[in-house]
Amino acid sequence: MRFCRFGDNRLGLVEGTTVRDVTTALDVLPACRYPLPTHDILVANLEHVAERAREIAPKSPSLPLAGLKLLSPVANPGKIVAAPVNYKKHAQEVKDNVALHNNNPALLQSIQTIGLFLKATSSLVGAGEGIRLRNPDRRNDHEVELAFVIGKEASNVPRSAALDYVAGYAIGLDITIRGTEDRSFRKSPDTYSVLGPWLVTPDEIGDPGNLDLSISVNHEVRQKSNTNNMILGVAELIELASSFYTLYPGDIVMTGTPEGVSQIAPGDVISATVEKVGTMQVLVAQASWPVAAPPEKAAAGQKP
Repeated sequence: MRFCRFGDNRLGLVEGTTVRDVTTALDVLPACRYPLPTHDILVANLEHVAERAREIAPKSPSLPLAGLKLLSPVANPGKIVAAPVNYKKHAQEVKDNVALHNNNPALLQSIQTIGLFLKATSSLVGAGEGIRLRNPDRRNDHEVELAFVIGKEASNVPRSAALDYVAGYAIGLDITIRGTEDRSFRKSPDTYSVLGPWLVTPDEIGDPGNLDLSISVNHEVRQKSNTNNMILGVAELIELASSFYTLYPGDIVMTGTPEGVSQIAPGDVISATVEKVGTMQVLVAQASWPVAAPPEKAAAGQKP
């Protein structure tokens, strides 16, 4: 199944080029009072929501996917976990280019040495919301990644059981300001974490360790690789992350980016693809610019 969040926080079931509005399936969610849970209640109850969505989908309104404003499929992640230098060729390109590492020793080490890092949840947006660049006088780069969402509480999970904790997969864009500051600081401005265009349940993905992924900017291909080139795969990343902190339903993990990272600028249109997930188009603007895009550059998810 493919779940999207669109418009005014509507829940959609993606069916090819159409979306079934199954928002009323959210009625099965438990009522919450303060203090609110620190996890995403939709993801925590996804099985029940999916069951209800299947029941009501045939009679639910059908909307054309094109033109819908797609939000992040996860509304309330407790944390965004990110994997640095998780592709060998990207690790080498960082070492070879001072514009990427800025003589920062932390950027020249392996993922096994430096571990993972966290991005602010306030940086999260969906494909239809676009990227608004902060500090446009500095280099801002795109990084396309396979992202996945944790479906149940996970602590000290061995890699042999790790995939059982995945609720679904999506495309992730980890936007980065180059510089000497800590990774989390440079990668956490508003809109610098894009998740979308929807959440795909694991049964539609199969092996997450063998998926093509790519990104183009203004129709120019910049990155193209396969997740089989990751140093640590999905299961290994869950094992590593859960050995340091508990993962909760709705937590997002970005698995790292391949070689080919390069600069983006206001007015660019990004098209990112992950095999079996789909394609999403995202408009790049400056933080002070209006969010709305001209019709021909509307940021919207595309059919898989």
